[in-house]
Amino acid sequence: MASPPRRIPGISAARRVDGSFRNLDPDFKRASYGARLRSLILGGTWFLSDYRVKPLPLAHPDVQELRHNSREATVTWIGHSTVLVQLDGVTFLTDPTWAKRSGPFGGLVGARRYTPPPIKLTDLPKIDFVLISHDHYDHLDEPTVERLAKLYNPVFVVPIGIKAWLADRGITNAVELSWGEATTIKGLTIVCTPAQHASGRTLVDQGRRLWASWAVLGSQRFFFGGDTGYTDSFKEIGQVLGPFDLAVLPIGSYTPRLLAKPVHMSPEDALDAWSDLRASRLLGVHWGTFRLARERYDEPPKRLLAEADRRGIDPSAIWVLEPGETEHW
Repeated sequence: MASPPRRIPGISAARRVDGSFRNLDPDFKRASYGARLRSLILGGTWFLSDYRVKPLPLAHPDVQELRHNSREATVTWIGHSTVLVQLDGVTFLTDPTWAKRSGPFGGLVGARRYTPPPIKLTDLPKIDFVLISHDHYDHLDEPTVERLAKLYNPVFVVPIGIKAWLADRGITNAVELSWGEATTIKGLTIVCTPAQHASGRTLVDQGRRLWASWAVLGSQRFFFGGDTGYTDSFKEIGQVLGPFDLAVLPIGSYTPRLLAKPVHMSPEDALDAWSDLRASRLLGVHWGTFRLARERYDEPPKRLLAEADRRGIDPSAIWVLEPGETEHW
């Protein structure tokens, strides 16, 4: 059970104009639909040799250890933005997708998955709750959430608008939060925090549902960035809710930079956000799983580690995991 939503002072509230949510930056502006479509058509990068992808090597998670873990804080990268987190005896997932293709019509079209999940949905430990950052197909996969609901009946903790979307699919165990609101599940406080992104699964529902990042507070502090461009909100979140023990941040899909920068962080941006959050460790996600952008599939972690080295950051603080790999934090 989740407690009723309550307000957390110091975190900026979401803003809605004419039925659509807006980012906090008054100067925020995305490239036009025309520019994005031209980039998609003219880029054609999936035909170029330097864009060829291959599956990442998989680790083999110790399923029994994860199932019986009741004390240790662990994080396991499943792929893309999906991580399995354990904290204070509670287990949760972020933006779960086990899809073979990310897109509409049940995955009949869309971005192909080239690195498979390292663990079956049925082999997961009991999932207590699921965090959803926004409604884009690579972060909210309909077959995956329906299967999770049937297998584990977790609480889905979602931004405004997604609760109704879930209910339309028969998933009613959900709590809906706006930026700066919190709920408590099994002793963990979950805070909905700002992100700089967008929403919409069709041309007619753009901006109708909120996007978010998430903080989970227990004996240790966890942050999940979801999908976001770099924003001053990270400083606010770090000051009010930090310091964090672990920040899971997106490091991929940042090209072409002119189009991606408002809504997707580069690896260098992720390090800036990590610093703003006052986090001890950074786990880079949102790469190596789906064909989504123009950078080489293996470029994001290389740039992340190179920039961390250039800044003199302790390499033990920056994590690049294999899908299925578990770390204690």
